[in-house]
Amino acid sequence: MSRLIVLTVMLALASAFQGAVADDLDAVTERITERLQTMDPDLVPDRVEETPLDGIYLIVVQGQVAYMSADGRYLIQGDVMDLDSRRALSDAVQGDMRRDQLEEHGEGNMVVYSPEGDVRHSVTVFTDIDCPYCRQMHARMDEYLDKGIEIRYVQMPRAGVDTGSYRKAVSVWCADDRNAAMDRAKAGESMEQRECDNPVADQLDLARSLGINATPTIVAEDGTVFQGMVSPDDLQGRLEDL
Repeated sequence: MSRLIVLTVMLALASAFQGAVADDLDAVTERITERLQTMDPDLVPDRVEETPLDGIYLIVVQGQVAYMSADGRYLIQGDVMDLDSRRALSDAVQGDMRRDQLEEHGEGNMVVYSPEGDVRHSVTVFTDIDCPYCRQMHARMDEYLDKGIEIRYVQMPRAGVDTGSYRKAVSVWCADDRNAAMDRAKAGESMEQRECDNPVADQLDLARSLGINATPTIVAEDGTVFQGMVSPDDLQGRLEDL
């Protein structure tokens, strides 16, 4: 019901602006910025973009997506769906944000499994060594690789810092052969506890900043998110449909 209320409000606002002369995006951005800063001087939109709804603009502020009217009067929290495409209007923007943050984090901080041949697709998987569905997914690693799908693991021990899962994640990172250590850990084998400089705590923060709170969570190259364990055949089909 809340989504319908948001949509109704947005359509009403859009109708109110349909008769107005199209605004220059720079002018709209300036008005929106000024209005936000009347609430908090630190609020500066990172992005302001037009939407298919006349007079309604998508904004990104401090990593959060919302919508504002062109005059800066109305702020709308929540999302709106395009029923033809069955995608939220913010999907592309949020995908860009995920992609940028993962790129900034860097593949060098991930445990990567690459196909021997050509890489047709590359996905980033937020994983927890002790998560049953993560283990099921890992057990089919060869099938993903045979389909040309590269798996880049970001470790996300859901129990948090200084827990058994966290220490396992650190031990995998500190192993001489991280892939072999990950294989053993995912198989439930006992591991030698190791410590070294590692990105695991940062990866927990990364997951939180991206709004990821479950494992496994798969992020495609364009930032599209797939929740849960996705079979090799299903994942290949989804990636090729993007």
